[in-house]
Amino acid sequence: MIVFCGFTSQYPYYIMIKSMTGFGKATCELPQKRIIVEVKSLNSKQLDVFTRIPNTYKEKDIEIRRLVAEKLSRGKVELSLYVENLGETAKTLINQGVFASYLAQIKDVAATTGVALPEDYFAHILRLPDVLKTEVAEIDEGEWKALKDTIVEALDRLNAFRAQEGQSIYADICGSIDKIESLLKEVEPYEHERIEKVRQRLNDGLASLEATPNMERLEQEMIFYIEKMDVNEEKTRLANHCKYFKETAKLDGPVGKKLGFISQEIGREINTLGSKANHEAIQKIVVQMKDELEQIKEQVLNAL
Repeated sequence: MIVFCGFTSQYPYYIMIKSMTGFGKATCELPQKRIIVEVKSLNSKQLDVFTRIPNTYKEKDIEIRRLVAEKLSRGKVELSLYVENLGETAKTLINQGVFASYLAQIKDVAATTGVALPEDYFAHILRLPDVLKTEVAEIDEGEWKALKDTIVEALDRLNAFRAQEGQSIYADICGSIDKIESLLKEVEPYEHERIEKVRQRLNDGLASLEATPNMERLEQEMIFYIEKMDVNEEKTRLANHCKYFKETAKLDGPVGKKLGFISQEIGREINTLGSKANHEAIQKIVVQMKDELEQIKEQVLNAL
């Protein structure tokens, strides 16, 4: 039994499976501003990156997306940058040429139409497009390096969160696989019993017949029927799939899709086992297996 980031598990700490959901946050302080980076991710079949960044850093959007792609392989990722000014804020200036153009046009319209100028025309003009402009300072190399390091830190924290959630996913899915393997062993005691019941039912039916059956043909039919009911192959394949599932879950790197494919194969063997069971107790066991498998499928959808 080990404890990982507050999570207790009977499974080894080296398990590398990760969740696709996670959250990471990091902050850096510059002489004039504080930059906060937040990254969150949700389930997705591929990597979808959405950025919410101030205009000052728009020129770095492609590089920011590249950093995300290097750290994260799948998921719907949203990266947000928040800037808090600690010193002087950027200067907002009046674009005098644009202001003068608007004023001249307003006076011409007033003279042509005979409409008097509004008393507070100055305030009205200031609200018109492009009259006010804000000086945007360029990002120097020092600021970009600090921002990049902060983004990487936030992504690393998101990955740590994913790893912690991955421990929970691993414990759940492997617990369900263990349960399926345990249920598979419970099938064995009923296998001989169900065949004997079928044999007895056939013998009783033959005893009620007035005509004498062809025993050679009857024997062939019984062998065919019993072989059709045999589930040894399904049991062997199901056991192998369960073993392969747990081995795959221990691999480093994204394994969610592969686990999804293996769980489909497990489902096929369980369904075939149920269709060939012909026994009430085995059918109940199959239903329990399907219930465990549904839980696995739900968890695997969130696995990276």
